[in-house]
Amino acid sequence: MAQDRSKRDDYATPLRRLLLACVALVLLAVFLVWRIDSPRVELFRAQVIDQIVPRMDWAMAPVTGLANLARDFQSYQRLAEQNRELRRELSQMQSWKEAALQLEQENARLLDLNNVRLDPQLTFITGVVLADSGSPFRQSVLLNVGARDGVRDGWAAMDGIGLVGRISGTAAGTARVVLLTDAASSVPATVQPSGQTMLVSGDNSFAPRIDFLEKPELVRPGDRVVSSGDGEVFPPGLLIGQVAADRNGVLRVRLAADFERLEFLRVLRHNGKPRIEDPGAVVGPELPGPAARFDLLPPVEDEG
Repeated sequence: MAQDRSKRDDYATPLRRLLLACVALVLLAVFLVWRIDSPRVELFRAQVIDQIVPRMDWAMAPVTGLANLARDFQSYQRLAEQNRELRRELSQMQSWKEAALQLEQENARLLDLNNVRLDPQLTFITGVVLADSGSPFRQSVLLNVGARDGVRDGWAAMDGIGLVGRISGTAAGTARVVLLTDAASSVPATVQPSGQTMLVSGDNSFAPRIDFLEKPELVRPGDRVVSSGDGEVFPPGLLIGQVAADRNGVLRVRLAADFERLEFLRVLRHNGKPRIEDPGAVVGPELPGPAARFDLLPPVEDEG
C-alpha cells in the first residue's frame, strides 16, 4: 500500500507541472495574439470574439447584474440625498410660511387699526400686548404704554375691529387692560336696530352674557351690539359684537375682537362728555338784556 501511494505521487507531480506549463503557454499565446498589430491577426481576433462572446452571455449575466445593481445603488444614494435636501427646504419653507402668515396677520391688524372710522374727536395711542394674565379667573393683558404716554384708567382699548376692554391700572411704561370677558367687566351697550339698552357682562368666557335687557323679544341673533356711552364708561358707538344664543337659549355677545390673537391694541383717549353749565346756551345764543335792546333801537328825531 505504501508503494502504491508513492507511485501515484510520482505520477501526479509531473502531470501538475505539465498542466501548468500548458496553461502558461496558452496564456502567453493569447497574450501574443492579442498584442500583435497585424491585419490578419486583427481579423483572427474579430472572428474569435464573434464566436466566443455571444456564447458567453450566461457567464456575463452575473457581472451585468452586479453592474446594474451598483448603478441602482448609486442612483438610490442620489435620490436619498435629494430627498433629504428637499425635506430641509420644505422645513425652511414651512418656517418661512409661518413667518409670512404672522406678518400678514400683523399687517392686517395694523391696517385695521388705521382704517377704523371713529369719532374724529377721539384720539388714540397704539400699544403692543406684552403678556396676558394666564388665569381663568382674571382676564386681562399688559400693554407697553402707560402714564408717561398719557394713558389713564377707564380708557377704552380696541384691537382695530371691536372693543376689547378698559384700562385698569397704569404704571410709567405699562398699563393693564381688563377684558370684556372678565367677570368684573360690565359695559352699557345698545342693540341695533331695535335700540334696546343692556349690559354686556363678562363671565370668563369668550361670549359675555347679556343682562338687564328690557324687551328680549325685539332682539334677534346677529343684531349689532355697540357701546351706549351711558355712565361715561366708554364713548358711544364702539363696536362690541353681535347677539348670539347659546345651547340653553341664553343671549350672549359674539365679540368682534379676536381675543385669541391680541397683538396690538388701540387705547382711545376719552375724557367724557363736557358738562353743561348753562342749559340755555344749548338752545340758542345769549340774547341782549332790556337795556341793551333800547340801545339797539334807532334814535327818534325831535320835530320841534
